[in-house]
Amino acid sequence: MNRRTHLIELVAAWLLALVWLAPLAYAFWSALHPAAYATSFSLSAPWTLENFSRAWSQAPFGRYYLNTVMLVCMVLAGQLVLSTLAAYAFARFKFRGSGIAFALVLLQLMIMPDVLIVENYRAISAIGLLDTIPAIALPYLASAFAIFLLRQTFKSVPQELVDAARVEGAGPLQVLWRVYVPLARPTYIAFALVSVSYHWNNFLWPLIVTNSVDSRPLTVGLAVFGAPETGVDWSIISAATVMTMAPLLIAFLLFQRQFVQSFMRAGIR
Repeated sequence: MNRRTHLIELVAAWLLALVWLAPLAYAFWSALHPAAYATSFSLSAPWTLENFSRAWSQAPFGRYYLNTVMLVCMVLAGQLVLSTLAAYAFARFKFRGSGIAFALVLLQLMIMPDVLIVENYRAISAIGLLDTIPAIALPYLASAFAIFLLRQTFKSVPQELVDAARVEGAGPLQVLWRVYVPLARPTYIAFALVSVSYHWNNFLWPLIVTNSVDSRPLTVGLAVFGAPETGVDWSIISAATVMTMAPLLIAFLLFQRQFVQSFMRAGIR
């Protein structure tokens, strides 16, 4: 009975994997073959890299890459700094209303960002940041998920280590930097992977607050590039799609083991 169950689970896992890989495989096939063979899966079809050069020349993907990297770095840096300080306060300091404040942080986990789009747009417009990279990043600089993860990790740090650091004359910020942050490294890596992946692929909010090439990230640029009014060439669009997702895919393939280990070590404690 157990063997049969294991076989069913194995077959189901392979089926799900094939369903997930099918769009990816088609994107690579279409990007690496002429348009005439985009939907003709012939082993004799010629291979080409021309689709990538044509896609790169038809849209400012270099600028889109730069905007996306700047956005991801800005958001991640803000989230790590603000979340570290907030989690440290919730984990190791007792103050009036701390429980209520942390409950409000957890409440944010149940609110979808899309619900706040109108109010966020009004706030960004009021401070004059529309059509800028900071406008995309600002609503995401404080992460309730990061605060929760880091608070759980900080609470698991042995008090003896903190006392030893204080005996050596370390102040609160020095204790945070020398004791808590190094021990929470797997959690930082795990959250960084989630954050970078999410904001690299985020589409709706950047679409709303950006209007020019100077601030568009890759996702919005790809949507504009693949719009029907610009002409639909699936091979070129697939090549642009592959270029957009390539950095994350390469990073995952290179650091797959570290990714899995970081998530396992940073599980809910």
